[in-house]
Amino acid sequence: RLLKMEEFFPESFRLDLKDERKAFFELCKGGQIWICKPSCSNQGRGIFLLKDPAAVSSLQAKLQSTEEQLLKKMWSRAPQARIVQRYIEQPLLLEGKKFDVRSYLLIACTAPYLLLFAQGYVRLTCVNYDAASEDLTVHLTNQYMQKKNSLYSQLKDETVWPMEYFNSYINEKFRETSGLPKDWVLTVFTKRMQQIMLQCFLAAKHKLDRRLGYFDLLGCDFLIDEHFKVWLLEMNANPALHTNCKVLRDIIPAVVYESL
Repeated sequence: RLLKMEEFFPESFRLDLKDERKAFFELCKGGQIWICKPSCSNQGRGIFLLKDPAAVSSLQAKLQSTEEQLLKKMWSRAPQARIVQRYIEQPLLLEGKKFDVRSYLLIACTAPYLLLFAQGYVRLTCVNYDAASEDLTVHLTNQYMQKKNSLYSQLKDETVWPMEYFNSYINEKFRETSGLPKDWVLTVFTKRMQQIMLQCFLAAKHKLDRRLGYFDLLGCDFLIDEHFKVWLLEMNANPALHTNCKVLRDIIPAVVYESL
């Protein structure tokens, strides 16, 4: 069964498309949080939150000014495209901290198509979650962003969990209270990630290069909310392969080796 977009992907709008941009600014009201991301970027660069009407109005004015300058041909090329995505304000927390899961999809070849899945790891923030915080290290879990937090040097190895430990933690803390099956992480959650990855692959399949020898390793980021609903945040064509903590030194080299 193919999923509906709203079943796994937060409501999103492309700001480089006039109709979608207009729809977003008509929808966006006070009291909502949106996350604005540049396309074709990584490590959390250029991401910011829209949390109040003033920030939304400022963005709208900036985009309007940019469009006018493009029409007057004052710029030679359009600025980097952005999307806005509805922020998941009630994420599941681990020890009070926000987290997401990085897993891997390997498109091993395209003639014939062969897809492989690899479990990744859990990425946690250094500090406890607070939706109202202006500190991006509270909201973005990737290592590049967490390094900017003053606590990172002493908490580095606590910001990444292996999936086995995550599974044991969910079994112990949430299995009975939330009515989850045993090993929910390694069964239900893993199957859901695979289902979402496959659907995204099928959506983009016609655009893939079919040259003999083509392959690509994608990093796929998933968030689990407090109701244990699984959300796809994004898929990365250039996933980070740094090994700056113990868990990553165990996981990343194996992913690279197995991919090759």
